[in-house]
Order: sequence, then C-alpha cells, then structure tokens
Amino acid sequence: MSTNQPFNFSHAMYHLCRDISQRLPEFQHVDMDRIAVAFAQARRNVPYGMQAKLTPLRFENGATHTTRYGRKWTAQRIYQDQEEMLYILTFYLPRFLNHSLQEKLITVVHELYHISPAFDGDIRRLEGHYHVHSHSQKEYDAQMAVFVNRYLKMNPPAGLYSFLKCRFSTLKKKHGGVVGLQVPIPKLIPIDESQIA
Repeated sequence: MSTNQPFNFSHAMYHLCRDISQRLPEFQHVDMDRIAVAFAQARRNVPYGMQAKLTPLRFENGATHTTRYGRKWTAQRIYQDQEEMLYILTFYLPRFLNHSLQEKLITVVHELYHISPAFDGDIRRLEGHYHVHSHSQKEYDAQMAVFVNRYLKMNPPAGLYSFLKCRFSTLKKKHGGVVGLQVPIPKLIPIDESQIA
C-alpha cells in the first residue's frame, strides 16, 4: 500500500548526511547546504557498478579555474536556492538501494570522506600516487566501515536511515514513487585571461 506522496530520496539523504557530518569529528567540516544531493538512473539494473559519485565543483586547492591542453577552463556553476554549490553527491538508482544497509552506509561515508577537509570544492587528496583512495581501495572502505560502526553506536534516530533498509522496489511500492534532485554533470567552460578574478 502506497502513501500519498512519493519518497523524496534527495531530501532523506541530505538529512542523513547532515547527521553523519554533525556526529563524526572526521566529517564536521562538511556543510550539506553547499552540496547538491542528487540521483541518477543506473543504465543497467545490475548489482555491480558505480553506486555513487562525488563531483567537486572546484579544482585543486579550491581554485576556480585550471589549465588543460594549454588553455584555461572554469567549471559551470550550480546554484540551489541562490546558494552556490561546491559539490554534487549523486547516487545511482535503483542499484545503490539494492544492497545491504551496511553496504549503503559505507557508500555514503565513502563519498563524504572524499570531500576536502578545507571544504573548498576540491576533493580530499591523500598522500602518494593514488591520492583518491590511497594505495588500497579495500583498506579505504575498511576505514569507512569503522566510521559507519561508530556512527551507529551513537544511536542516531532510526528514522534518518530507515529508508536504506528498503530495496528500491520496496520504497517505490510503499510510497508510490521515488523522486529527487537530478543534476547534469557540469561542463568545463573555456575562459579568457581577462575573465579570471
């Protein structure tokens, strides 16, 4: 039996991420009001493949422009309620929702941990050649599991993450639909030297 309103995935995920960032010291630099929480349609309904993605809207060290192929570029700006966003956090549905609760929570903190400690629109750059996931994504995700277990031991309101106990089909059936924000990946825009602030 469905409720009257479709389930707003972006709204629910925003509140979960905000609670995580407020409770865990390693995430307290995260300002969810500057992050657009979106979903995208997974191209194939299979369990493997990309679950989620963090898109930074600035370049290294928060720079507003970069040089590639001998030319200067900036990223397309994204605004929400007149506030400029620094990141897009995208989840691929239905794939993301068709895993265990633990796997889903690990994916959430995995993406949040990619946010630069400076919260400047850049990603967290780890030491060494593999600056995104360090030398081992397996070890990276093991650390994310530690964060998840610590978060759950803090007894956050179960209503914040109860939606993650559902598969996509269950959530859709219960609410009559699943909706949320959809944000196209921003384009790189060439700029002239005179346009650089």
